[in-house]
Amino acid sequence: MTIDQVGALTGLRVLDMSRILAGPSATQLLGDLGADVVKVEKPGEGDDTRKWGPPYVQDPQGQATDESAYYLSANRNKRSIAIDLSSEEGRERIHQLIAKADVLVENYKVGGLSRYGLSYEQIKDRYPRLIYCSITGFGQTGPYASRAGYDFLIQGMGGIMSLTGEPQGQPMKVGVGIADVMTGMYATVGILSALRHRDQTGQGQHIDISLLDSQIAWLVNGATNYLTDRQLPTRLGNGHPNIVPYQVFTAADAPLILAVGNDAQFRRFCEVAGIEALADDPRYATNVQRVHNREAICALVQEALTKQPRAWWLEKLEAQGVPCGPVNNLEDVFNDPHVQARGAELRMPCDWSESGELSLIANPLKLSVTPPTYRHVPPRLNEHEAEILADWLAESD
Repeated sequence: MTIDQVGALTGLRVLDMSRILAGPSATQLLGDLGADVVKVEKPGEGDDTRKWGPPYVQDPQGQATDESAYYLSANRNKRSIAIDLSSEEGRERIHQLIAKADVLVENYKVGGLSRYGLSYEQIKDRYPRLIYCSITGFGQTGPYASRAGYDFLIQGMGGIMSLTGEPQGQPMKVGVGIADVMTGMYATVGILSALRHRDQTGQGQHIDISLLDSQIAWLVNGATNYLTDRQLPTRLGNGHPNIVPYQVFTAADAPLILAVGNDAQFRRFCEVAGIEALADDPRYATNVQRVHNREAICALVQEALTKQPRAWWLEKLEAQGVPCGPVNNLEDVFNDPHVQARGAELRMPCDWSESGELSLIANPLKLSVTPPTYRHVPPRLNEHEAEILADWLAESD
């Protein structure tokens, strides 16, 4: 195997006892970077998201499988084994696998694994080098610790919905499970940090990460604005709280995004639009004044944009270095020549799909020596039992 075929995490063993999205997205990322990820699932049922459809993958006979597109989104580069934790034999099997693992990721409710003797406190002395990552809705401590957490609830409780949506409309969630995904990102960073510490000291540790904590963390400037002046922000639709004009406008034929980030860009926009006087108007000449006079300047910008089609604006504004872009649907996204050049759509051979392949979203990391690798399509339930027992435990059939 050459160096460029070795993932950065090749040799790392991850026992994935998580399901849904936050945990699986973290372990998929570790798998993309080379880790050997074993997904432990409940016999006969598996990960809940396997049945979260339609759409489902069609098998070679044109019939729907039990594998949904949702499940496919977060379970690449894993192998599946079904283990019944309620049985003594199943718990012993888990212990055998933990003994070989570097990392364990779980998203049971707080205390959920303790009834099986598998909580961090119950096993940490037996496996002192283990990195044990617990992902929950609200964390291991605090008055809400026992509650179940779901992305939608967390978006509401964590504040992002108060910032998202039209000013006079309802609070609005983000269109994908972003609280789950960002928690998975933070979990991955935590795991890699803990592994670095273990490599230096030999000491494992427990990672307690919650959806609510993560959601609040990625409110970034929205929350910091509030913490600075204690003024509740209002929803601005597609507007920006600190920059104007920075939102969706409508050209003569289609919507476009205008993202003017400084006063020089605003002046260049005005020159292209033939409204140069606005750049010298003291009400609009600086971003601070444009924020104070948001409605008035945005109305003037909108009036100017309606005079030409979107393609004209994109060509002229891009030529002058004024940030702008279209509002793409997903067909537009995956047909975009730049997106195609960057390889965002990943096609993996799959013998149980009708087309003989699966189309997935590629990992965005571009590493020059150890890039992500794609070794396994999302597994069928218990597909790799014999393989895992042979690889990890040296057991034959």
